[in-house]
Amino acid sequence: MFLNTLTPKFYVALTGTSSLISGLILIFEWWYFRKYGTSFIEQVSVSHLRPLLGGVDNNSSNNSNSSNGDSDSNRQSVSECKVWRNPLNLFRGAEYNRYTWVTGREPLTYYDMNLSAQDHQTFFTCDSDHLRPADAIMQKAWRERNPQARISAAHEALEINECATAYILLAEEEATTIAEAEKLFKQALKAGDGCYRRSQQLQHHGSQYEAQHRRDTNVLVYIKRRLAMCARRLGRTREAVKMMRDLMKEFPLLSMFNIHENLLEALLELQAYADVQAVLAKYDDISLPKSATICYTAALLKARAVSDKFSPEAASRRGLSTAEMNAVEAIHRAVEFNPHVPKYLLEMKSLILPPEHILKRGDSEAIAYAFFHLAHWKRVEGALNLLHSFRMIPYPLEKGHLFYPYPVCTETADRELLPSFHEVSVYPKKELPFFILFTAGLCSFTAMLALLTHQFPELMGVFAKAFLSTLFAPLNFVMEKVESILPSSLWHQLTRI
Repeated sequence: MFLNTLTPKFYVALTGTSSLISGLILIFEWWYFRKYGTSFIEQVSVSHLRPLLGGVDNNSSNNSNSSNGDSDSNRQSVSECKVWRNPLNLFRGAEYNRYTWVTGREPLTYYDMNLSAQDHQTFFTCDSDHLRPADAIMQKAWRERNPQARISAAHEALEINECATAYILLAEEEATTIAEAEKLFKQALKAGDGCYRRSQQLQHHGSQYEAQHRRDTNVLVYIKRRLAMCARRLGRTREAVKMMRDLMKEFPLLSMFNIHENLLEALLELQAYADVQAVLAKYDDISLPKSATICYTAALLKARAVSDKFSPEAASRRGLSTAEMNAVEAIHRAVEFNPHVPKYLLEMKSLILPPEHILKRGDSEAIAYAFFHLAHWKRVEGALNLLHSFRMIPYPLEKGHLFYPYPVCTETADRELLPSFHEVSVYPKKELPFFILFTAGLCSFTAMLALLTHQFPELMGVFAKAFLSTLFAPLNFVMEKVESILPSSLWHQLTRI
């Protein structure tokens, strides 16, 4: 009787309310998944409901047996998620700021610029700077967040004397063209070379002089490297290669600047592939931290030997030759190291300006590599076609014998390094949790029911009665069989109970 007295308005209100609630749950689940990468309902179920229902935590049961393994994996995670200075980073004033003027977008994140400020303080300052007025001003300038305040401090330091670090700051941030930056770096080189020679003679007189000489060495190497990059930007590639080679010979122990990656890019521009192979033979060693530049350049050279004649159909019929097998292995090795790069080399994803810092094996490193090396891959005929065949690589990608398993921390670090308007590439691709799909289906279904009931109440009532009668038909059939089997007196007593 109660069900018969309900009007269609009640069903409209019921389905509409359930649709609203499931829609709110769907929106919250989607937001939580995009922000934290996991389902809120699933996390609550695993973390809180499972222990109450008597579930066993596998991690706790195996805790005593895997403590050493956990510590090793933690050390591995920390080392693999270390952020590195981008060896091919652009100039702020001449390149990053010009992009901002044209598009109105900021290509650098605060986190990225803060890391650069820490690098500048490490490379360009020392404890004895307070003894020299110009260096004391620059020590404060590198800590200043406001770009105009930094530039003003650099001009103030230059009014006192010729300060190499002041010229560096102006070349990086005030110069609006590469030619202006090169001019300022040449002035910085003149001042920095004099400071380096003076501190070199006094470096053994005490720890203070040794720290000052180390700072002057970093300043001189930075200036020469940036001058070589200016020559490369201005089209004087052979001059840039000579400057980089001389710098690597003069300071062979300063590998933290990764000057060999600048050299590899310039040699590829000259199409000096034999010289590229010589550089790779020296730096592509298992004991050194690898990079996308090393792996993908090695793959490019091997692909160059076979790419002009390579055909997937022909290779499937006759099998791979030794050279083709080497090329395929090299590309697989490169893609295994950084699976994000092919999307940019194959132009399946748009490029942005590379950040000043990169995460090895992450999306930021892929952008930094493809930004400068896409032209080199296009120049080698058939190389991109060979790379394109790797879209069919089984998932997951790792073979397991070249590198550690792909770190899980890359997405978080890349989101800090890359601007918000860029969609960060995630590997492996996360699947949508079941609860998001379930709430999406529930919301859509109940909303559709509410709309149909409101528009066609009588027709939906007929459908509802037919659905309920069909749903309860098996139960009615069972009840009829039970009535026919049981005695009528016993069945009467049961119904009374």
